[in-house]
Amino acid sequence: MRRMKMTETKQDGLGEKAEQILTGAMQEFLVHGYAATSMDRVAKTAGVSKATVYSYFQDKEGLFAALIQQFARRKFSIIQRLLPLEGDGSVVLRQLLTKALNEIICDSEEIALLRLIIGESGRFPELAQIFVRTLVKPGVETLSQYLASCPNLKIADPEATARILLGALVHFMLVQKMLHGQDILPMESDRLIDSLMHLLKEA
Repeated sequence: MRRMKMTETKQDGLGEKAEQILTGAMQEFLVHGYAATSMDRVAKTAGVSKATVYSYFQDKEGLFAALIQQFARRKFSIIQRLLPLEGDGSVVLRQLLTKALNEIICDSEEIALLRLIIGESGRFPELAQIFVRTLVKPGVETLSQYLASCPNLKIADPEATARILLGALVHFMLVQKMLHGQDILPMESDRLIDSLMHLLKEA
């Protein structure tokens, strides 16, 4: 079997064995960090041989890239379930933002993964770039395209607006969840979404 490079995944699904390896890899990366995780550790946790791991993934960076790509596909399937984006633009946008916040951005696994990437980004900037390229960029593009497709929303700069909206959601996650600030700066997610929609309406 041809090994997968850093930016390459199989288009028709990874297969049961590869999924098993990625599950073990996720456990190891989140517990030990990127630098301390070895292919030996991943193989042991996944219950496969080291040779099997290398038959699917070229190296640790390729394994991590495939893990992020798998994670992104799973998360974007949540948004895909809302497609086609029909109906009143404001109503659909509220649904998109609510889904993005509650089921993607504030998901406990994503928070743990983002904490890992931020912590390792100084030594391994390529890991952060994989995350941005695979999850952040498609998210901005998807929202930008929707905003541009809704003339009734009257968005002058869809990409900048998408970045502002997603930035507000990420800031909410960072303060409330990652930094454990919910008791210091309490804010309900519905209140945040309501305020974002109000800002768009008044713009």
